[in-house]
Order: sequence, then structure tokens, then C-alpha cells
Amino acid sequence: MSKKILILTTIFSLFLGKINAQTALTLEQSIEIALENNRNIRQQELTRQAREIAFNQARQDLLPNLNASAGQNFMFGRSLNNDNVFQSANSSQTTFGISAGITLFDGLRLRNNIHLRRAEMHASEADLQKMKSDITLSVTAAFLQVLMNKELLQLAEEQLSLTQVRIEDRRALIESGRLPEGELFELQAQAAREEFNRVQADNSLRLSLLDLAQILELDDFRNLSVVMPENLNPNDILLPSAETVYENALQNRPEIRSAEYRLQSSERNVAIARSGFSPTLSLGGNFGTAYRNFSGFENNSFGSQLNENMSTGVGLNLQIPIFNRFEVQNRVRNAQLNVESSRISVENTHLELRKTIQQAYQNALAAKSRWNAAGQTEIAAREAYRFVSQRFENGRATQFELFQAKNNLTQALSEQTQAKFEYVFRVKILEILSASQQL
Repeated sequence: MSKKILILTTIFSLFLGKINAQTALTLEQSIEIALENNRNIRQQELTRQAREIAFNQARQDLLPNLNASAGQNFMFGRSLNNDNVFQSANSSQTTFGISAGITLFDGLRLRNNIHLRRAEMHASEADLQKMKSDITLSVTAAFLQVLMNKELLQLAEEQLSLTQVRIEDRRALIESGRLPEGELFELQAQAAREEFNRVQADNSLRLSLLDLAQILELDDFRNLSVVMPENLNPNDILLPSAETVYENALQNRPEIRSAEYRLQSSERNVAIARSGFSPTLSLGGNFGTAYRNFSGFENNSFGSQLNENMSTGVGLNLQIPIFNRFEVQNRVRNAQLNVESSRISVENTHLELRKTIQQAYQNALAAKSRWNAAGQTEIAAREAYRFVSQRFENGRATQFELFQAKNNLTQALSEQTQAKFEYVFRVKILEILSASQQL
């Protein structure tokens, strides 16, 4: 029976291991999940599809229209008969018709409307890309926060493990009578402080996993884990210049394209408004027939009347605007104001992008300097801890001095870890702004 339980336990453990392996996400997988699950992105995709439909409709407005009609009327009392004479008789009339029409000239309003709808569609696509870029940045920040907290937790566990090993060594010496029991109390107090730090690091990791899961819109974060990217070594990451990032951003950033497309759209609105000054020429044609039935009179057959009553017409319709209470003039002025507003929006977008890149670049420089300084501090703290450890083993340093050196080393390692991930994140921001590298 115990053998069966062991087998089932092994299978269950393998199954859980497979589940946990499936939830260990890379940065690329995290971004893909966030982009797929984000409701704002799905809503923006619907907006983009609506703009695409509007663009297709604008092109199809150039086509002629074709409509068929049928009607049934009943008349009571005096009415005109087939000889165009009034008579007192109830009658009924069945009509059939087909009509078609096409706009020949409208001041290029339909043509400009096509360009306007195309610009709106491209602007909507750029808005969607901007939203995806923002989500990518949020996921990257949350992902790197998880990685940093994992390293900080590992550092806290390592420091606690070292203290626990030293406690066991001291306990052995105390039990052999070579050291007084008081030597153990300070170590136990140090272990308690380091356990507290470990608990805090573990809580920070759980909170960062929760933040990542919420961005990914996942229900459960307890089994969520992340995989360290292979290209995350800060020594291998190049820091591009601010001007290079800005030049690439002008070509690639979706907010730039969106602002420019909206400028094009507003310019087309001016042309559409001006088309109101132009005459409109349309061509139309119709074909119809009818059957009339007078009660109390002999009526021709249904088929013969349809043949006899057939009529066809073709006509041109010209509408020339003469006075429209200045509506067209005011529409043109409003459209021109919108063009100026769109130009200012384009300029503001360029300015805001330059400010964002410059600030991101300076933050990256500061993070790199902090990381370099933290590395030097870590080297000095490690050497100091080694020196104090040797003195302590030789009885030339107190346990408090050893604890102080160890705490300094732990602090230096912690600051180095934080500086490293901050530098990586700042560089990733520049990469996303540049849009020259896919994450």
C-alpha cells in the first residue's frame, strides 16, 4: 500500500512540477500575455476596425446606387382611369420600379473623404501601437522588479544561512566548553534580524508578482514565476545616445505617426468643407411599370398592362449653391482652425517626446553611475568583511565588528542589485522609445 502511495505522490509531484514550469514566464511571453489579455487594447482594436469600415465605406461611396421598389395602392371613389378620365369606381394599382444614380461631380468631396477616412484609420492603428508600447513598458518594469526582488530574497537567504552556519559552529564550541554561552546570544539576535530581512524580501517578491499578474490580468499569482533573460547582463547592454534615440523615435514612434495622420485628416476636412462652394452634378435613371384594376370595368390582363405601362427615364441633376447663410464659409473656417490646432499638437508631440527621451537618457546615465559606484562599494565591503573575519578568527576583532562588516557587505550587495536592475530598466525605456529593438 505504501508503495502505491509513493508512486501516486511521485506522479502528483511531477504533475505539479509541470504546472509550475508552465507558469515560469520569460519577458517576451509576459508581454504577449499582457497584449492578449488587456481589455483596453481589445477596445482600441474595435475602434481601429470601425475606422477601417469607415474607410472602406468612403471608397464604396464612389459606386452608383441601385434600388428596386414595389407598391400596392387601393383607391375608393372617383379616380382617373386608364383613359385619363375621372370615374366613380374603386380601383387598385400595383407598381414596380428600378432606379439608379451616381454622383458625377461634387467638388471632390467624396475623394477627399476617402483620404480623410484613410488618415483616421492609420491614426487609430498608431494609437493601438502606442497603447501596446505603454503596456510593454509596464510589463518590463514589473518583470524587472520581480527579478530584482528574487535576487534580494536570495541575498537575504544567503546571509541568514551564513549566520546559521556560524551559530552551529559556535554551539559546538560552547558545548565543548571552549566558549561561554553568551557568545551565542549575539549570533541569535543577528539571525533574528536577518530572518526579518528575509521575510521582508519575501513579501516584496510576492507583491511584485501580484503586480505583474495584475498587469498580465492573470487570476493566480502564487504559482507565477519568471525566467531571467539571457541578454540581461548590464555589461553587455549598450547605452544609446539621446540624439540617436530621438532620430529613431521620429521615424518609429506611434504617437508621432498618430499626430501626423490627424493633421492630414484635418487638412482633408478643409477640402471637404470647401467642396460646399462647388456645384453638384448627378446622373440618375429609372424604369417602372404598373397594373391598375378598376372594379366594374373590363381590365386588361396583368401581363399586358405591365408591358403597356412600362416607362424609362434618364436625367441629370445639377445643384448650384448660391446662398447658404454662410454655413460653408464657417465650416471652412472651423476646419482651418482645426488644422492649426493639429499642427500645434504635432509640435507638442515632438517636444514631449524629446523631453521624455532626454530625461530617460539622463536617468540611464545616473543609474549607470550608481551601478558602477555600487560595484566599487561592494568590492570594498567584501574586502573589509574578509579582513574583519580574519581578525575575528584570530581573536583581534569583536563579534560586533564582524556583524557590522557583514551588514555593510549585505547593504552593498543590495544596493548593487538595485542599481543593476535600475540601469537595465532605464536602458529598456530608451530601447522602447527608440522602437529599434523588439523586446
